[in-house]
Amino acid sequence: MTHEIHVIGIGDDGAQGLSPELRSLVEKATVLVGGERHLGFFPDISCRKVPVKGSTTQVLEHLAKEGEGERIVVLASGDPLFYGIAKLVIARFGKDHVVVHPHVSSMQLAFAAVRESWEDAILVSCHAKPVENLLEAARDARKLGVFTDEENTPSHLASALLGAGLGGFRAYVCENLGGKDERVSSARLSELVGKSYAPLNVLILVREEDASAPTPQGYPLGIPEEYFEQKRPRRGLITKWEIRVISLARLEIVRDTVAWDIGAGSGSVAVECARLAPEGQVFAVEKDADDASIVARNAERFHLPNLKVIHGKAPDALRDLPDPDAVFVGGSGGELAALVTEAIHRLKPGGRFVANMTTLENLHEVLKVLRSLGQKPQVSQVNLARSKPILELTGFEAQNPVSVVYLRKVEAK
Repeated sequence: MTHEIHVIGIGDDGAQGLSPELRSLVEKATVLVGGERHLGFFPDISCRKVPVKGSTTQVLEHLAKEGEGERIVVLASGDPLFYGIAKLVIARFGKDHVVVHPHVSSMQLAFAAVRESWEDAILVSCHAKPVENLLEAARDARKLGVFTDEENTPSHLASALLGAGLGGFRAYVCENLGGKDERVSSARLSELVGKSYAPLNVLILVREEDASAPTPQGYPLGIPEEYFEQKRPRRGLITKWEIRVISLARLEIVRDTVAWDIGAGSGSVAVECARLAPEGQVFAVEKDADDASIVARNAERFHLPNLKVIHGKAPDALRDLPDPDAVFVGGSGGELAALVTEAIHRLKPGGRFVANMTTLENLHEVLKVLRSLGQKPQVSQVNLARSKPILELTGFEAQNPVSVVYLRKVEAK
């Protein structure tokens, strides 16, 4: 393209909020791209206007084919690189052909409006994205900034949070930020349900001082991930509940089971085992000190005195533990062969061994070790996809495949 594409952030005050230099870029454009609201800020400009209504990708492809020699300006809300269109424009045309001019983001305006710092906030977009993203973040967050949309309104999000037992937040709904009709309201989450707000709004959630994280009711098996504390920013050290249910079924936990969870991560498997074995003992072995502390807090959250956290590296950390009826391996710390060997040697006859493997190399190694010990492992590869909204439709988002290795111990001949 012969001209750079300028992506200009704009506020609710329209053209008045732009500098003279940016207004000049808009006035000189031969193609002006943006939402209908953005284009409406410039009724007197007579260039070709391209509204972004549906697929942004289709609009960009059209510009790539028809925009040769044009002076293209793309209008976007706030900071175009903060959950904005600039990322897509750069991906399509390359960094050398795009210039981004950020405006103050609506998230900045929202936190300023409620007089809360936001360097410690977790920011979540529910714009055409699953509500589960918010539920996961809200489980242990103290402060959240949430981008809403026409479907995921403050009322809808409040209902989802309350339904998941995550009601301990003070809510601030910030409408039409930067505009003449800007409005900020504060309420309990329950007070948002059923209320309507302007389409342009940002939701701020601040945990109330006396609110604690929830514990689930009515989940005999397969506790959703959002109920567990997880490590930030390195989230994801948790067995997805669907995989967890399969692994727990293979472990065959009963009331007096003694179980090991090696490489416990967030402790989700250990917590489920301890709930199923109130008269037994569960040992969660974790080499990372921060993760071991998280497992301990999860054990306290679920009131599980039969779950003991062992901060140490397997196999050494296994030496003083009682022989198990069931062993789960979720992480190896680089000592996979040694810890699997120790676990099989210590596992009681007829005991169950389950390992979740996400790489081919680890799967190959664990199978090789188990067979060398005279065991007969079985493997189930679980390919999981979760539903996600695609505009008004529903699609699926694939999760990483997991190989569930299982055996019942046989005495080697």
